[in-house]
Amino acid sequence: MPNITITIGTRAFEVSCQPGEEQFLHSAAAMLDEEAQVLSDQIGRMPEGRMLLMAGLMLADKTAGLGDRVRELEAQLGEQEHELAQLRNMPLPEPEQIEVAVVPPFVTDTLAELAARAESLAAEVEEKAQAS
Repeated sequence: MPNITITIGTRAFEVSCQPGEEQFLHSAAAMLDEEAQVLSDQIGRMPEGRMLLMAGLMLADKTAGLGDRVRELEAQLGEQEHELAQLRNMPLPEPEQIEVAVVPPFVTDTLAELAARAESLAAEVEEKAQAS
């Protein structure tokens, strides 16, 4: 079993861990040391046991807050998954009927008259072009 030295609040501790868990222990010790430094900065020097207890309680409080937040987010996710499942199970809406636009007869008559005038003008232009 490897023995490693960790530092918490300027105090060194030698601890044992399982092979391969050294990095996890260093990470946990760094978190505890950070809390101990906050206590040391606020309160000053205190007995080792009290410092470790207070730092551990501060970490536990943070962990509990994170646990509450995780539960809230899981509840929100569950609600959204439920809503998504409901939306997926809804029948598709019926396609709307496409309305065919009906062109009023006077528009058709007017367009036919304009076409006739355009053809007449085109014929006149051709005659003048051939005469020149």
